[in-house]
Amino acid sequence: MATTSAGVIGANARAIGPVDRGRIEERTRAIGRELFARVAGASRPWRRAWWEDRFMGATLDDPEVRVQLFRFIDVLPALKTPSAVRRHLAEYLDEAGDRVPWWLRTSVALAPEGSHREGLLAKSARAAAEVMARKFIAGATPDEAFQTVLQLRARGVAFTADLLGEAIVSEREADAYQQTCLDLIRGLAGPLAAQPENPRIDRDADGPLPRVNLSLKLSSLTTWFDPIAPSATIERTAERLRPILRTAREHGAYVHVDMEQYDYRTLSYDLFEAVLGEPEFRDWPDVGIVVQAYQPDAEAELRRLDAFVERRGAPITIRLVKGAYWDYEVLTSRRHNWPEPVYLQKWRSDANYERCTRFLMERRGNLRPAIASHNLRSLAHAIATAEVVGLPIDAYELQTLHGMGDAINDALVARGCRVRVYTPYGAMLPGMAYLVRRLLENTSNESFLKASGASGVAIDDLLRDPEETGAMWTKTRRPAPQAAPAEPPPFRNEPLLDFARAENREAMAAALRKVESELGRTYPLILDGRAIETPDRLAESVDPSRSTRVVGRVSTADAGHADRAVAVARAAVGPWSSTPAAERAAVLVRAAAILRRRKFELAAWEVYECGKPWREADGDVAEAIDFCEFYAREMVRLAEPRRRDVPGETNVCDRLPRGVAVVIPPWNFPLAIPCGMTVAPLVAGCAVILKPAEQSPVVAAKLVEILHEAGVPKGALQYLPGEGEEVGQALVNDRRVDVVSFTGSRPVGLLLNKQAADTPPGQDHVKRVIAEMGGKNAIIVDDDADLDEAVVGVLQSAFGYAGQKCSACSRVVVLEGVYDAFVARLAEAGKSLRVGPAADPDTFVGPVIDADAQKRILEYRGVALQEGRVVLDVDVSEQARLGSFVGPLIVADVAADARVAQEEIFGPILAVLKAKDLTDALAIAEGTSYALTGGLYSRSPVTIERVRREFRVGNLYINRTITGAAVDRQPFGGFKLSGVGAKAGGSEYLLEYLLTRSITENTMRRGFAPEDLSTSSGGE
Repeated sequence: MATTSAGVIGANARAIGPVDRGRIEERTRAIGRELFARVAGASRPWRRAWWEDRFMGATLDDPEVRVQLFRFIDVLPALKTPSAVRRHLAEYLDEAGDRVPWWLRTSVALAPEGSHREGLLAKSARAAAEVMARKFIAGATPDEAFQTVLQLRARGVAFTADLLGEAIVSEREADAYQQTCLDLIRGLAGPLAAQPENPRIDRDADGPLPRVNLSLKLSSLTTWFDPIAPSATIERTAERLRPILRTAREHGAYVHVDMEQYDYRTLSYDLFEAVLGEPEFRDWPDVGIVVQAYQPDAEAELRRLDAFVERRGAPITIRLVKGAYWDYEVLTSRRHNWPEPVYLQKWRSDANYERCTRFLMERRGNLRPAIASHNLRSLAHAIATAEVVGLPIDAYELQTLHGMGDAINDALVARGCRVRVYTPYGAMLPGMAYLVRRLLENTSNESFLKASGASGVAIDDLLRDPEETGAMWTKTRRPAPQAAPAEPPPFRNEPLLDFARAENREAMAAALRKVESELGRTYPLILDGRAIETPDRLAESVDPSRSTRVVGRVSTADAGHADRAVAVARAAVGPWSSTPAAERAAVLVRAAAILRRRKFELAAWEVYECGKPWREADGDVAEAIDFCEFYAREMVRLAEPRRRDVPGETNVCDRLPRGVAVVIPPWNFPLAIPCGMTVAPLVAGCAVILKPAEQSPVVAAKLVEILHEAGVPKGALQYLPGEGEEVGQALVNDRRVDVVSFTGSRPVGLLLNKQAADTPPGQDHVKRVIAEMGGKNAIIVDDDADLDEAVVGVLQSAFGYAGQKCSACSRVVVLEGVYDAFVARLAEAGKSLRVGPAADPDTFVGPVIDADAQKRILEYRGVALQEGRVVLDVDVSEQARLGSFVGPLIVADVAADARVAQEEIFGPILAVLKAKDLTDALAIAEGTSYALTGGLYSRSPVTIERVRREFRVGNLYINRTITGAAVDRQPFGGFKLSGVGAKAGGSEYLLEYLLTRSITENTMRRGFAPEDLSTSSGGE
């Protein structure tokens, strides 16, 4: 690795042909049997590893017990007292019930709370966890790591140090990670250089190898490692990466870049090529990167890296792995309704791994192979492939994980192979997540180590060619049953855009350019299908990111327009409600299709009109699509008459529309909320008058245009922008209006509710008011919470879209045991929040909606400064010269009755409150007149269950952000003074716009009834 001769670049092996593949398979099986024999010989009871494996197997074989014990190991470092240790262990074991081994249940039972045995139990638990941690983690200090490295060298094994640590949530933590890398390189270089040479691990076919080998994660070098803004991410990450590479080169060390989750993949390769292609580093061969074979595009990535080396002129090393994030990738993709980016059958990953191995051996001159696996079939295949293509045994290396399969290492060393152990280094607390992942791999039912150690598993089965396994799988697999066609198909949430994909970033950028060219147009009223302009009553909608830029000019309505609109709507109710429900639903499905086709364009309009950053805008459009699709299906379901017949009598309930609905939506979700509030009454058969928010009339105009295009009759939907005090009041107080649907501030909502409750002469109905009026939402942080997750979740909940969400976190209630640590990390993390114009993909916190909102929030900032200790105050003076920006502010030590802890601010201000215990925390969290959303970060099953019972809010989120409710999954709406309890996006929401009628008919005549009815048993 230390050489850079041009001759190596051209020394790639010949391509492998069909005959070679037959020879490779023959040699693979022979080498595999040999390795199995060596491993079996090395696995004996007098070796400590043998007993450790037996202990782990006896304890962790049951999957339920394994999951609960891993959860306990994960939380253990956060537990400060023996009582907390015992309580958590008991809670987790209770979750597994009778499956827990008797001796483990007995140990807990014999250590009651408050007894001296409780302390012994806690001490034993920590000792056992440390034993397990030391099996997988090299050490917590440089001296411990060096001693581990010496032990490995004594066994003829090389190492690569992987730095463990907390998730990077601040620039200070990124600096610390960089410094640890630098310290480790400098600290190990001298002592290792003084060690006697071991030719097997200290040189390869090209000459001496670096003795210090460091693996790092690029995402740990910056707080915001985000593929949505690749150029900015590369720039800031490279600033911390270059000094590490420079130091490694000066000290003769090697640096390897680990691969993480799928959405970081392309960005990681881009960054690697950008920095390693710079003049300072382009001739340096002592670098490498990971390729994950459980991804179908692994071969394409190898070809990309091969082409990079050709351009660069110096080789690199490829660590080929199966991949460590399979569960994460599958769950994440399915949650977002994205295609899974990994193979779903193990044999496919194994087969791809072998294809990638062959490619690496063929291209060894460019891509130096580091085959990382514990699968003896995969390792034997790599050795056999190298033999067949004529590579010497020192032209590649095999890699394993520290603490896993030591017998495999010994077997490979005995064969003369160069073996490198991936060696985690760091303190126990930050290493726990890594430890749990390793334990999961070691005890997984898919684990080769587990299978190879199981009795009754034939060696020939373990050595079978994965392609052969796949052929058998394909042959025996039963075809999936074809579902009967359904109309409409089952509802699925619209997938959010994956901005890790370049095509989505490019499409969004193109949409922004297109929409920018259309800014400044004039939009008329839409009344009875006619466009009505009011040139003397134009209102301007401006870009909050740049206050001088006009997004559109909108004609505004007056009371006369409102009177005509209600008359038209009243006349339209009859024909529209007589349209079969299935046909009304079909209109919504067509609207969803149009919204989907115009997704990027609509998101771009939101960026400009409402200052929505890219992801926020995309999520809003996706939710609008969801409302159309979901309510269409719900109306078809509700339209089915409900029957309860008895002999001689029929009973049926059907649904009728309430009539004319006035919809008054907010600006903060400029498409989704107006869409949901509009299409729900429409599909129910009501006629709708949409009075959009004064700050977002252009996006609302686009929505009306789409709904009319989809087939909503002109009279059934009318668009009346204007001032709430004029046109809004005229509509709400009109006696012909049946429903008022409002989302906005509490004062306005309560006023509308009061006005609607008045029934003037001539009004023959009680108006229905559906009001959602905001919140003062709290997240509780328990003293056992995962602070990595809690800090990030609170920041996202508090400052996403500059805190302008009724669901936003404006209070975080922290138990005193972790209060100081949490506040410190929260404040540091907040410093890295990226504030800027919404059109910049790197922006997380954009502007507030307008100058009025800016003024109001700044007034609350003054209050906050008096009521709390400022721990974060982001300066946005530069941005504020262009638009209505307000910097994120965090104040700690706030009293529960302070104004900033009680009043809805609707901006980027977060109050932090301390609680003595969970009872106190719940009292504080519920101590406002709102009850919209709430959250909890805790790893205690008992605490989670208690908060489920006692925290009375409309939407409760546990161990995640409290914003971003998805249609159908999390029906949204609150109570107390947050709203009337209606749940938008839920199965009951359409009932708000429907009346239920019961019809009974006596079918008996002179003692006789039709047979089919008199014998009916009733039912749905």
